[in-house]
Amino acid sequence: MRVLIIDDERSIRNTLKEILEFEGHQITLAADGAEGLEAASSASFDVIFCDIKMPGMDGIEVLDKLMAMGIDSSVVMITGHGSVDTAVECIKKGAFDFIQKPLDLNRILITLKNATEKTTLVKETKILKKRVGGIQEIIGESEPIVRIKEMIHRVAATDARVLVTGSNGTGKELVARWLHQESNRSSMPFVEVNCAAIPGELIESELFGHEKGAFTSAVKQHKGKFEQADGGTLFLDEIGDMSLSAQAKVLRVLQENKLSRVGSDKDINVDVRVVAATNKNLAEEIAKGNFREDLYHRLSVIVIHVPKLADRRDDIPLLVNYFMEKICRESGRQLKSIEPEAMKALQGLPWTGNIRELHNVIERLIILCGNTITKEDVEIYAIPR
Repeated sequence: MRVLIIDDERSIRNTLKEILEFEGHQITLAADGAEGLEAASSASFDVIFCDIKMPGMDGIEVLDKLMAMGIDSSVVMITGHGSVDTAVECIKKGAFDFIQKPLDLNRILITLKNATEKTTLVKETKILKKRVGGIQEIIGESEPIVRIKEMIHRVAATDARVLVTGSNGTGKELVARWLHQESNRSSMPFVEVNCAAIPGELIESELFGHEKGAFTSAVKQHKGKFEQADGGTLFLDEIGDMSLSAQAKVLRVLQENKLSRVGSDKDINVDVRVVAATNKNLAEEIAKGNFREDLYHRLSVIVIHVPKLADRRDDIPLLVNYFMEKICRESGRQLKSIEPEAMKALQGLPWTGNIRELHNVIERLIILCGNTITKEDVEIYAIPR
């Protein structure tokens, strides 16, 4: 079990380290809050012991930042100046437990056991939710993909708005879904809107809803996507294709957290985390007058860029194996193998359609080839002629 101890008193740190290492746990020490947060952000721990009274950043502030990071660890607060009010405040902020100095060996071990069980339960629940949700993994070990995964982990637990950029087919929607899945809103709706697919005259009704009789075909009241996503996440895909009039109304919702349906002057409060995506250069669109600069700044608190497949060729073997297993399993086919030279041939293709094109190519190869996919198969079938 991995345990992080954050305490400015060397004697306390060393005593806890000796006790817990004797019990077989792996211990990391931090002498202050900043050092502890750095350790927690760079490694995963099952339990974190954190002193409350420390110079500089105190334990309450450390606890707040740990919770904002969305860690799975159980945090146990320790202090020599405890009170009921302090204990209640720590528990409200997300601490698992609160123990006082001088530390009692039995209390430490019992608390550690209970905290570890809680951490294990949280991790298992997350895994189960991912399986039930059926969300595809983000496949890849290249530097850009590792950065994206780390960014999702850091940002998901907050309500910061995120703008996901990248070419078509790179997986922007997948990033948005994982931001939702890893967030505190994961049990609430994830609502997707493709701004490019909705006619301009209907986009406001789709986003904000309408009242019965608001226009000719409005035969009944309709809740828009913002209302449908209340408490959850709204994914505005291809935001760069949204009309200027709709942009102005979206900006108002983001500023005031309230909207009015088409045909109504009544305000409706909404609590929505917005994630937007675009394949366009919004700076250029702003310069052309096609996109509002103030909306851009509202949407781009955090920007995550998803690279083209051609810029992460080292991930292609992982993606190929993932898609082969997935497609064969779903189609009831025997799992096929692929020759090393065939894999190299796939890595050398231009992949202008990115991940989406790769998936289609693998499906084509599985349907048309024998039990082993060869370099010749790739040359014949990978690019339609």
